[in-house]
Amino acid sequence: MLGSSRESLAACQEGLDARRQESGFAQLAGELFAVAGILDNESPLLTTLADSGQPRSVRNGLVQQLFVGKVGDLAVDVLLMVVDRRWSSAADLLMAIELLADQAVFTVAESDGTLDATEEELFRFGRALDASSALQMTLTDPAQSSAVKSAVVGDLLSGRSTRATAEVLGYAVGHLHGRRIDSVVDDLCALAAKQRERVVAEVKVAAPLDEAQASRLADALTRLKGRTVRLNVAVDPSVLGGVQVKIGDEVIDGTVSARMEQARRALLG
Repeated sequence: MLGSSRESLAACQEGLDARRQESGFAQLAGELFAVAGILDNESPLLTTLADSGQPRSVRNGLVQQLFVGKVGDLAVDVLLMVVDRRWSSAADLLMAIELLADQAVFTVAESDGTLDATEEELFRFGRALDASSALQMTLTDPAQSSAVKSAVVGDLLSGRSTRATAEVLGYAVGHLHGRRIDSVVDDLCALAAKQRERVVAEVKVAAPLDEAQASRLADALTRLKGRTVRLNVAVDPSVLGGVQVKIGDEVIDGTVSARMEQARRALLG
């Protein structure tokens, strides 16, 4: 992707990351893959959704008309976020939905502790492709349907991979869009690695942070953890002031309410 598409994808990836704690996230990837599969077979619809010359109300209306009730509310919101952006081509919009689905898969894998295994399995699958011209031919044969190719991958991985590995490869091999399969697998490895390098901090504050405050906090936490830290900020007036940060099992509580509780315990003790 180049130009406006690259910027739009980055914005959508940030937007998706911010919603990782929401209800329905575990099902999001499958729903986005399903929508991408439909759009891949409906060129006029895809072109309309990617056409920034069409009024936003038209593009949003199509998403709502076609997908509300068919996929979850979160998936509809993500699709609306995508079609609201500017894309250089219809193919870029389709690829963006697929990449967001991959990101959702890897986010769930990170949460359930299988991301490292998934990355290793993707790497090994790539090496298996390099070593087997027969497998490459099977998975790139234009005479074979997407379903058949996905079934081949499913048989190869059956009982020997994480759910995340099976999900992203099962979709990817049936939707190469003219790309080399080894290149697609390498891209999936890179996405998994990027997800592993990302840390999400759950931040609780009494009042919304402005952009500069959020940036300073993210930079400070990034230096502290040695990995890129992204913020999920929740406003909770009960903390009274200050900031509470939770990264995994680690909690840094600098809120006024926490200090008051410490003082109360000290007085009672």
